[in-house]
Amino acid sequence: MYKLIAIDVDDTLLNDELIVTEGTKKALEAAIAAGVTVTLATGRMFASAQKIASQINLNVPIITYQGALVKTLLDGQVLYERNVPIDAAKELHAYCEKNGLHLQLYVDDVLYGAHDNDRIKTYSELTNIPYHIEPDTNKLIDRPMNKLLIIDEPARLDEIALELQPLIGDRVHITKSKAHYLEFMHKEGTKGHALQFMAEHLGCTMNETIAIGDAWNDREMIQAAGLGVAMGNAVDSLKALADYVTLSNNEDGIKHVIEKFVLKNAK
Repeated sequence: MYKLIAIDVDDTLLNDELIVTEGTKKALEAAIAAGVTVTLATGRMFASAQKIASQINLNVPIITYQGALVKTLLDGQVLYERNVPIDAAKELHAYCEKNGLHLQLYVDDVLYGAHDNDRIKTYSELTNIPYHIEPDTNKLIDRPMNKLLIIDEPARLDEIALELQPLIGDRVHITKSKAHYLEFMHKEGTKGHALQFMAEHLGCTMNETIAIGDAWNDREMIQAAGLGVAMGNAVDSLKALADYVTLSNNEDGIKHVIEKFVLKNAK
């Protein structure tokens, strides 16, 4: 019944030790052998997601930057891309400079920040991606970007999101991937839009798709998929929207979904 599975990476595919368990790898291999296309749907950069995909031997287009970029793994062909409107990026940049906020920019799949601080260092370690410091980020703001990201305390980010919504919310998609990450993409740079594109690209209907995630930035694809699955460790707001709640990322929740909804039907 299901032909496409889109899986979030952090706190979904990866457990808390940032690895894909052997049980999950075998389940994914079995799904692929049964003719199902398995892809990643992550807020991570392509360069970072590419390293995760290699762990599970994927050879398909993957959804990155929250859905703003769909790119093939083998030859790096861009199939779908949406960049943050430059006028909105400039307004966001000015707002962050005025308020002393940590803003990360992503240009040509390279991570930039204005200051070499613990926030960008921790992010770099988590995503296994190097970073570059450009003190004058005005030099970058006119270039195409798949997303921008503010890192701060969760409560402060909630305030910032409310302040920015009337300023640029008509032109960008604003979401949280983690409690302390506030991300900004094109309005059509969501995992839901990218999942729709992937289904059309592969020639399947949305009813034949499964989307699995844990955070609020997974909402659009959870709602769009034929079967929207929230992890056992997902935020409560996502669990309320999901069609099914699986086990946590530390309990092989992905494996459980594949065995229950894919392999059982394939037998």
